[in-house]
Amino acid sequence: MGEFKVHRVRFFDYMPSAIRTMAFNSQTERLAVARADGAVEIFNFNDNFFQEKVIPGQDGRATEALCWVGHRLFSAGLNGEIIEYDLENLRPQYTVDAYGGPIWTISSNSQGTQLAVGCEDGTVKIFAILEERIQFQRNLNRHKGRIISLCWHPSSAQIAAGMTDMIKIFDAETGHATRRLLVDRAMGASKNKEVVVWSVGYLSDHTIISGDSAGKVQIWNGLTGTLVRTYLVTKWDVLVLSVSKDESSVIAGTSEGTVIQFQFISSTVDQHDKEWVRTRTFRNHSHDVSALAHTDTAVVSGGMDTQLVVRPLLDKVEKNTQESALRKIAFPHRSLVGCAKKAGLLLFQFPDRLELWKLGESEGHGKPGDRLPVKRKPEKLIELKRKGEDHICCSALSACGGWLAYSTVSSVRLYRIQYNNTISINKVSKLPKELRSVHQLCFSSDSSKLFASSCQSSVIVVAVSQQECRYLHTLKHKTGSRQPVHLLCASDDGKWLATANTDCEIHIYNLHKMKLHCMVPVYNSCPTTIAIHPVTNNLISVHADQQIFEFSLVQKEYTQWSRRLQAQGLLSLWLERDTPITHITFNPKNPDHIILHDTYMFCIIDQSLPFPELNAVLWNQMTLKSLPVSQRIGQSHAFKICKSFQHLMCVSLLEDLSLVVVERPLLDIMSQLPAPVRQKKFAT
Repeated sequence: MGEFKVHRVRFFDYMPSAIRTMAFNSQTERLAVARADGAVEIFNFNDNFFQEKVIPGQDGRATEALCWVGHRLFSAGLNGEIIEYDLENLRPQYTVDAYGGPIWTISSNSQGTQLAVGCEDGTVKIFAILEERIQFQRNLNRHKGRIISLCWHPSSAQIAAGMTDMIKIFDAETGHATRRLLVDRAMGASKNKEVVVWSVGYLSDHTIISGDSAGKVQIWNGLTGTLVRTYLVTKWDVLVLSVSKDESSVIAGTSEGTVIQFQFISSTVDQHDKEWVRTRTFRNHSHDVSALAHTDTAVVSGGMDTQLVVRPLLDKVEKNTQESALRKIAFPHRSLVGCAKKAGLLLFQFPDRLELWKLGESEGHGKPGDRLPVKRKPEKLIELKRKGEDHICCSALSACGGWLAYSTVSSVRLYRIQYNNTISINKVSKLPKELRSVHQLCFSSDSSKLFASSCQSSVIVVAVSQQECRYLHTLKHKTGSRQPVHLLCASDDGKWLATANTDCEIHIYNLHKMKLHCMVPVYNSCPTTIAIHPVTNNLISVHADQQIFEFSLVQKEYTQWSRRLQAQGLLSLWLERDTPITHITFNPKNPDHIILHDTYMFCIIDQSLPFPELNAVLWNQMTLKSLPVSQRIGQSHAFKICKSFQHLMCVSLLEDLSLVVVERPLLDIMSQLPAPVRQKKFAT
């Protein structure tokens, strides 16, 4: 495997934002997740839960609700605006002011022709969904108090609206309230406290299910307006409900961090007289559960603790399989760390700023596992705050450390950095007009060019020098895909550029001729990282389903090593990992070594060694050294695993062959969260 001097970096204070709401699209198997900072993330549940798109947030954009209508995504928030998102250019497409104050909820009818929003001023506003925009239609009858929650009846004829102390049923055509359901207040000392109906569900048989701030889940008969059943599930709030597609199951998220399932089943053997029964309680969160989605096979939840949890329902999936495993998605599926290999610099990307750090130095040598004395401590050179309200969506640092670039949805900024004994940073004032808004940035290895992915998967090539920043060319493919490029990679010799988009396409461009060279055969899983080997000029790609491919750019075909790997198959322990590979680097001292990492381990693949058997064990290298020699020889295969470092944000190899490992322990993130409303005590 080789021995490296390791820079163990723990000063990247990455702090994910709380999950506010989510919406699941059963047609496309996409989950949209909105965070407290206004960012929206799209996860593909058909592709190993890969986070394929991120729409950056904006100051003041407090998203309270999300809604899918076919392939279109809408949100509403406390700024009083409805937003439709451009999922190709990863930005808001347009905003519409509802003129009702803050919006608490948004919901579409089953036909996808109308949107209803609940406003602070007590109105439910109906908007028609047109081909390109939405258009205001009418207000339903206004009532005193804000509208907190909404749900359409599947027939689209009625709307149930939750508010303070009551639920109202509106006729969607006339706008009149036809029923008023009074919600009981809590017992005891809090009897005088108002009860907020945080969430409602409206079923085909006119059953209404509500969750409120008194900790109750209540079942109502919407035709007669009578209460059928009350379940007191928590001493705190029931914040959110989600109903399964077949309406046989409902889940409720609480302030205690629990998710409770109710099922419409018979309590007797003869299967007659079905009723709603509390069946399961899931405890996967430490804080409020404010967002839920009920898929056909799983419960998806998120909240204040920032983690997205996918809990399979074991009566819907085969047990003891990968599909039945619990998943916790705590880190982004993209790299937020840039590394200047020649200069020993690290760039950390935050939504509101960039930090540039110079790595420290050690002295002496030691055995594997030893801590070397620090000669010079790491130093923060620059903290660069973004301009404007839009959050940073991508950034790049040149290999020499002399150039830094970042982009928001509205602008690109480029800086020249000079570092001797003191640091100086100068903004490049005149950028080509083509560099308006981009999805990814990448510098060439000699720092003479900047590549920026733009709309319709095109790439803008810009020459950078001390004198000027000059537009050179726009690279375009021929497939017609309009999906955004999420991966960019340039070869060390400056000849090749590889791009990958969320249509699973990988394009190779010849930078000497400034034209498309070839396209890698499309594989049905999205690439999570790509890299071009500095010696062989072969492209290594790893995909969301954990498959690995090697493609020869010169021969325009998969290499023999890649064909042998696919013929034999990857070992099951590799394929069952639940976090994607997010970065690839190479060892120039040993061209056979490929270094890649996910959240929980980094791996060195030695292409000169045989592949492991399908049922082989992936030993941690420190554990392997403790085994007898005979057993160690039997475990000699291409995949060398190291789990000595946890929650990895980046693993990269510097020019001096020292390894940079950027960690962000999950416990550090949890320690910065506010205290939960209920803390577990001994014997309670």
